[in-house]
This record gives sequence, structure tokens and C-alpha cells, in this order.
Amino acid sequence: MGTDINNGFYPYICLFENIKTGSKEMKEHIRKRKIMAVTLTGSFANFLLLVFKFIAGVLGHSSAMIADAVHSLSDFVTDIIVLLFINISSKPKDEGHDYGHGKYETLATTIIGIVLMCVGAGLFWDGANKIFGFYFRNEQLESPGKIALIAAIVSILVKEALYRLTLYVGKKENSQAVIANAWHHRSDAFSSIGTTLGIGGAILLGDNWRVLDPIAAVIVSILIVKVAFQLVVPAINDLLEKSLPGEVEDEILSIINETPEVRNPHNLCTRRIGNDFAIEVHIRIDGQITVSRAHELTKEIENKLRLKFGPTTHIILHVEPIKEKKDE
Repeated sequence: MGTDINNGFYPYICLFENIKTGSKEMKEHIRKRKIMAVTLTGSFANFLLLVFKFIAGVLGHSSAMIADAVHSLSDFVTDIIVLLFINISSKPKDEGHDYGHGKYETLATTIIGIVLMCVGAGLFWDGANKIFGFYFRNEQLESPGKIALIAAIVSILVKEALYRLTLYVGKKENSQAVIANAWHHRSDAFSSIGTTLGIGGAILLGDNWRVLDPIAAVIVSILIVKVAFQLVVPAINDLLEKSLPGEVEDEILSIINETPEVRNPHNLCTRRIGNDFAIEVHIRIDGQITVSRAHELTKEIENKLRLKFGPTTHIILHVEPIKEKKDE
């Protein structure tokens, strides 16, 4: 009976053991599924919002809502970009990519940020042009309809929910691209807040206040560009292989110095590869010990570093003999 029970539960036991031992392949598979799930959810919601807001903007005669619909279109496009690049970045290393494909994820973050910049600049130009026309060319602006106001409120609620869900998954799975996409959701929520205020003011305060619609669009466009810069600058730094923050490098050296037989870690070089760290460092040990013992020490340090920074951390340790005059 016991044997039958064990046989029946064998697949689940294997699954548990894989999770328990931290199988790299399983963790990466689970990570990919979570990222794909939250991105597909956002993509579907963005598509529905895109259609709804565009129709509401046209029927409600609201330029701000049409601009907001264009912003949702950019969200939908970036969701597709994330899906494509995450699928590539999760692939294991191969003959042509010794360090894996992690930087595809960083590249996706950069593209999302650039798209955000373009959208923000476009919204700014459109809104500023309408404001200029209203005040200096005596152009009349149409009063937005209530359907545009309803669409803006719905957009705020949906996009804020998507932001919180996507940010949670992005931080938990340490995905720059997903975190970038979360902020894209938040920027759309901000856009809809500005749109709501502009449309609401134009409806409730009368003809002389219709200019609130494009004014709101301009304010929101500035916020969008700001968020875009916050995404693009770190991503470009990673693509250019900027070193990890000083506090992280100090922590790396501290972990290495915990091993009594290892001295004077130096020539530390660090960078990010997607969501992984790459660490290269020289260490000095007693030149009289065996090669086997030196190997044990390096493995001990590697295990400590991977325990702290993740099992997929890339580590290269260059071993040198202790120079008695300088190191003793």
C-alpha cells in the first residue's frame, strides 16, 4: 500500500524536490509564466481601454481623451514588446551567447522608455498647440461630453489596478522590463487623472474653461516624459555595462573577506546582465596550499555570493598567491 501511495504521489514529490533544491530551470520557467501572465492581462486590458477611450473621445469631442487613447495604444505596443523580449531573454545561454540573453530584457526597457518619451512629447505638442490657438488665435474648443468623463474615470481605476499588479510581479521576479511596464500603466493612470480634471472642468465650468482639457494634457505629458527618463537612463547604463552601485560592491568585498584564508580582494569589476549580476574579482591565497584547496575556497566564495545575489549570478574569481611583503 505504501509503495502504491508513493508511486501515486511521485510526480508531486519530484515537483517539491525541484522547488526545494532551487532548480534553476524550474525557477526560470515559473518566472517566465508569471511575467507572461501579468503582461497578457495588461495587454488585454489595454486593448479594451484603447477601443473604449478612442470611441469616447470621438463621440465626446474630447482631444484629451483621444490623446489618452493614443497613450493606451503605446501601452498595448509596449506589452507586445515585453512579451517578445521576455521570451527571448529567458532562453538559456548558447554558443553565440555565453552570458545568456538577459540584456534583451534591458533592451526592452529602453524601448519602452523611448516610446514613452515620444508619446509624452506628442501629447505636449498637441496640447500646447490647442492652448496657443485658444488664447492667441481665438480658436474655439469643443465642450467634451460626459462619455469622455466616464471613460477617463474607468481608465484611472483599471490602470491603477494594473500598475499595482504588474509592479508586484516585476519586483518579485526582479524584471526590469516588467517594472518599466508597470510604470507605463501608472503614467497612463496619471494621464487619465489629468484628463478627468480637464474634461470635468470643461463640462462643469462653462465655455471659457474648455481650455482645461488641453492644459491637463500638457501637464500629464510632462509627467510621462519624466517617468520615461527614469526608465531609460538606468537601462542605458546597464547596456553600457555601468558598474553596480558602490554599496553592492562593498557588500561583495565584505562577503569575500568572510573567508579567513582569502586576502586582499582587488580588481573588482561588476555589471548587470538583464536581471542577473556579473562579478569578476582577483583574490589572494597562500601559494603553498594545494590546487584542490584553492578550488574549495573559490567554490565557497561563489556559493556565498550566489546565496546573496541569486543562483544565476555570473562569477569569475582569479586566484593569486599572497605577496608576503605587501599582504602580511
